[in-house]
Amino acid sequence: MSAPTAAQAMVLATSRLRAAGVPDPARDARILLAHAASVDAARVTLIAPEEIAPEIAERYEHLIALRAVRVPVSHLIGSRGFYGRDFNVSRDVLDPRPETETLIELALGEPFERVLDLGTGSGCILVTLLAERPDATGVGTDLSEVACLQASANAVLHDVQARAEITLSDWFENVEGRFDLIVSNPPYLAAAEMADVAPELALHEPAMALTDGADGLSVYRIIADQAQGYLSSDGRVMVEIGWQQGQDVCKIFQDSGWGRVTLAYDLDGRPRVVCADRPA
Repeated sequence: MSAPTAAQAMVLATSRLRAAGVPDPARDARILLAHAASVDAARVTLIAPEEIAPEIAERYEHLIALRAVRVPVSHLIGSRGFYGRDFNVSRDVLDPRPETETLIELALGEPFERVLDLGTGSGCILVTLLAERPDATGVGTDLSEVACLQASANAVLHDVQARAEITLSDWFENVEGRFDLIVSNPPYLAAAEMADVAPELALHEPAMALTDGADGLSVYRIIADQAQGYLSSDGRVMVEIGWQQGQDVCKIFQDSGWGRVTLAYDLDGRPRVVCADRPA
């Protein structure tokens, strides 16, 4: 009996992933086959008619089995694309997500020379901003030592390590100096929401990057209250939010004395970033 073709293997894998409740199973089956075969995902269609080699079939079976129990694709292939670059990721950091690119676009809309990224995780925000602004420097903080190592590795990967300082810190605790731009994608899920998150998040991403263990707003209170002490006179703060938190987070900043607070929307039309400047 001849070995199955790559196309046949993908069909079977797609069916298996669909039965396991995996969103967009065909896409994941294609990406994982490309990884198993060590080819670019765009070339999978070229190998589709070919018989799949036994060693590739074995690797593919292992990857599909793990994806079927909802291990994220990024963890299986070791990277995730974000704003046109690939970032190394693991279960110790939050996966970069497309909606966070809204924050990047807003940040790049005005000049800055010095940026602070609070809760940097993989470093995708800080590294992207520095890569896009070759004259800028920045600091990324995280409470997780492993996350700091991951962010440092991604800074090296994208050749911004000389301009990026990664610091172990509980938000502002070990931060010094002033910044033109302060950004953060903090844990914004309320503790009660964690029961409803997808298995990919609940089982395979760090809880401390997802929830504050309270109402989902505690970190915004910290940033709104303390950021003025670290911001230049004409600097700005930008924080990513959950799509239902727009009014609550805006009020937190307004109550903390910020002179201008605005809400920005992502490509799906959902509230995604709160911007604040003109500190009291």
